[in-house]
Amino acid sequence: MTRNNDDEKANANLGEEMILAWVKLSAAVKNNRITSGLMYNEAIVMLLVYNEYKRSGEPLPLAEIIAQTRMLKSLANRTVTALEQKGLAKRVCDPRDKRAVSVALVPERLGDFLRVHRRSLALAERICREIGTEDSRAFLRLSAKITDGDILSEIKKEEFDNKQ
Repeated sequence: MTRNNDDEKANANLGEEMILAWVKLSAAVKNNRITSGLMYNEAIVMLLVYNEYKRSGEPLPLAEIIAQTRMLKSLANRTVTALEQKGLAKRVCDPRDKRAVSVALVPERLGDFLRVHRRSLALAERICREIGTEDSRAFLRLSAKITDGDILSEIKKEEFDNKQ
């Protein structure tokens, strides 16, 4: 076997290991029930809306929620509707552009969300203590490298076919 074939085989195995690690991590987070009282997507949207509220005091444009979560627009709208029904969030129109919709948290219900958020935060802090500061920062750096680039864009059919 040539060096190039060895590298390809090692990379293929690394890819398999990456998928398995991803599945295990996703299952561990979802199955920890850290979003008690909220569906997983509701908790994610609320976290984004809450962070924008903390940062600027402003609502978060729905288009930004869609961009950050990569949810379909219909799923994002259903999620916001569910949050409205729970009284945690509300849609608001942009005064500059009536077509643009943003999502604001309901300040009177902030405590309800923070109870859920504290469970997520406690899990994250426990992981940080367990793996240490250096590995926690490495995890954040690598996560940003993966999510901020175009790495996770859908694989093109031609690219997939060429791997076959």
